[in-house]
Parts: sequence; C-alpha cells; structure tokens
Amino acid sequence: MTKLKDKIKNALDESRMLILGAQILLGFQYRAVLEKQFEFLPSSSQYLQLVALVILLGAIALIMAPGAYHRIVYKGEDCQDLHEFTTTVMDIALLPFIAALGIDLYVMLARFTGGWPAIVLAASVTVLALLLWYGLELLGRRRHWDKDVRNKSEKGSEDEMPQTALRDKVEHVLTEARVVLPGAQALLGFQFITMLMEGFDKLPESSKYVHAISLIVMAVTVVLLMAPAAYHRMVEHGENTEHFHRVASLLVVLAMIPLPIAIAGDFYVVMQKVTGSAPFAIIASATILIFFYLLWFGFTAYRRAQITDERA
Repeated sequence: MTKLKDKIKNALDESRMLILGAQILLGFQYRAVLEKQFEFLPSSSQYLQLVALVILLGAIALIMAPGAYHRIVYKGEDCQDLHEFTTTVMDIALLPFIAALGIDLYVMLARFTGGWPAIVLAASVTVLALLLWYGLELLGRRRHWDKDVRNKSEKGSEDEMPQTALRDKVEHVLTEARVVLPGAQALLGFQFITMLMEGFDKLPESSKYVHAISLIVMAVTVVLLMAPAAYHRMVEHGENTEHFHRVASLLVVLAMIPLPIAIAGDFYVVMQKVTGSAPFAIIASATILIFFYLLWFGFTAYRRAQITDERA
C-alpha cells in the first residue's frame, strides 16, 4: 500500500498539473478583454467570458487551497485528513475548469464557425473532459471499493498525525510553493504586457491605477514565493532543517495574502471594461477577494480551532 507521505506528495504534484493548465486559461481570459477584437464580439460572448473568468477563479482558489490548509491547520505535518482535503478540492475544481474551458472554446470558435458549430465543438470537448476526468474515476471507484473500505478502517490511526520526517516536510512545502507560483507568474506576465497594449490606454484612469497596484502586489507575491528556494541555497546550503521548514511555511502563507488582492484588482479592471459599471465591478471584485480569503484563511482557521478542541 502507498505510504501516506507519498500519497500527499502525489496529490500535491497533481495539483501542480492542474494549476499549470488553469494558468493558460487565466492569462487568456484576463488579456482577451483588452485585445482590439474583443470589442467586436457580441455582448453575449463578452459576458460569457466574464462568467468563464469567475468560474476559473473559483477553480484556482480550490486548487491552491491545500497549501494554506497544510500550513495553517497541520503546520506541515502529514495526516489522512490533509490527503482527503487535497483530493476533494481537486475533484471539485475540475468541474469549473471544464466549464471555463468549454465557454472559452465556444466564444473563440463562434467568431468564424458560427453559433451552432461552435456549440457542438465546445460541447464535444466538454463531454470528453467529463468522461475522462469524472467517468473513468467513477468506474475506478467501483472496481476498488474494497480498497476504500480498508482505507476508512485505517483512517483513525493516520489521523493521529505521526511525526512527519523533516525531509518530507521540506519537500511538501516547496511543492506547495510550486503549486501557487505558476498562477502568480501567469498573472504577473499578463500584468506587464497589458501596460503596453493599445487597450490599456483606453481604460479609465481609475482602472489603470488599480492595475498598477495589482502589478506591484503580484510582484511582491512572486518574490515571496521564490524566497524559500533562495533561502534554502544561500542560508542552509541545501540542508533540510526545521528552521528552514518554518521559514518556508511562513513565506508560502504570507505570499497567499497579497495574491487574492492582485487577482481581485485585475478582475475589477476586466469587469469594469465589460460592464461599464464601476460600482458593480467593485462589488464583484470584493466578492472574489472575500471568497479567496474565506477559503484559504477563514476555513483553515476554523478547522485548526476545531481540531485543537477535539484533541484537548
């Protein structure tokens, strides 16, 4: 049977695979609004792009959540609950990712194929993704239901949080940083190139300042996420120490504080551009910001307090 630490490592690696796919769509959706041809899309397609962006941001929040959950709730220790949380949020995140992909395919294909062909093609890819990502999983669960029963019987002992080896804790915290980093990198690249686009010059002054602030905040996020690697090399000389694990954990959590601010800031720019309503854009971006913070910090703080009470 696969060891718990290996299952957690595999789950984190799988999260990284998902975020690498999501960052492509995220960069496209943020940038598309400022492209010249976007203005020629039907208003229905423009609003569909907004819907796809909202859905994708929800998926990204879920995919990145295990890092905050691991750092805040269990302080880097491995347990069965962490593995179940990671796999559950990934299972959920696939659905909005599929929806966003389907919408983007429809909007882009409809420009030259027309409505119905675009619907058929986008729906075909969506159904294929559903079959491969959910259908095969359901079949696999039926075949291995007996393994699930055995895992449940072992859950109690694994939830006791046996001491996690330092090497594994360091490996996990660096992997969690790599899960968050691609999304931040994708947005940072978009934010830089956006300021050279013709569409940026047409934005209201308020949106330009919001974007500039988001750029600075995202740059800080990337610096924080890259800091553990530099610290490990220069200070610890590549050695795994408990001190490095604490520093890396702190840096990863700190990086996840400004990241939603940058995401919400550029979401405001996109929303204001499409709807033309600054108040509505403020409400929508604030909602996005609150969702990220509640998932990454509110829920994790609640779970931390709940587990502490259970063990008292």
